[in-house]
This record gives sequence, structure tokens and C-alpha cells, in this order.
Amino acid sequence: MFDDLLTLLQGSPIAQFVGGGFAYPVLEVVHLVGLAVLVGAAAGFDLRLLGVASSLPVRKVAGLLLPASRIGFAVAVCSGLLLFSSSAVSLAANPAFQLKVALLAVAGANIAVFHFGVYRRVGEWEVGDTPLPAVAAGAVSLVVWIGVIACGRWIAYA
Repeated sequence: MFDDLLTLLQGSPIAQFVGGGFAYPVLEVVHLVGLAVLVGAAAGFDLRLLGVASSLPVRKVAGLLLPASRIGFAVAVCSGLLLFSSSAVSLAANPAFQLKVALLAVAGANIAVFHFGVYRRVGEWEVGDTPLPAVAAGAVSLVVWIGVIACGRWIAYA
């Protein structure tokens, strides 16, 4: 049944448009720009959690970088879904794509745990030493986003 849905998606007019000409490479560029904005902003915030520029208040860094990461995420998701639609059947079976999706789920879980956990008490620790759960969230985020990028590149070779 899942394969039937993927086949239906791949045969849709939008998927045919995306896969049939100039739209695919344009969407690929849009996707990469979205990822660059997302991961660049997230990495800056993660580095703050890891102790870089620890004199800067975490909430101030979050206020500067996290809105950009949200915009980058929205651009990457929208363009990524359109790119996926054009090759849904083969991508769903691609181990690199499957790992990328799994890593995106880990990234989402990490964000939720951080924001609904240690970040709720950010006023207590936002300048100076960062508590271990926040450091761990920053480290996991950096590793996972690097993995997402690597898997995205690996898709073509898997």
C-alpha cells in the first residue's frame, strides 16, 4: 500500500513538473540554500551552547539565530518534499535517504527535549557555564545536522 502511495505521488502533475525539466535543479539550489541558512544558524546557536562566546546571553543568541533557522527549515522542507515527489519510489528505498529522514527525526526530538526541558530555565544559566543537558543538546544537534548534510550528498551514490 505504501508503494502504491509513493507511485501515485511520483505520478502526480507536480512531481512530473519537478522531474521534467528546469524545476529540479532550481529546487535543488533552493533546498541547499535553505539547509545552509538552517544549519548555519543552528550551528551558531549550538556553538554557544558548547561554550563559544559564553559571555553572550543564550536568549539573545537564540533571538538572533533561531528565527533564521526556522525560515531555513521551512524552505528546506518545502523544497525537499517537492524534490522527493519526483523520485518518491526510488528515494524511499534509498538507505541514505532513509538515514537522512531518521536523523531529521532525531533532530526534531533533540529540539523538543531541549526547548521543553533545560531551556525553560535558561534565565538561571544563560551567561557563563552551560548546564550539561544544554551542552549535550548542542553537541547532538551539530552531529545530527552534519549527518543530515552527509546523507543528502550520499543519496546520489547509494
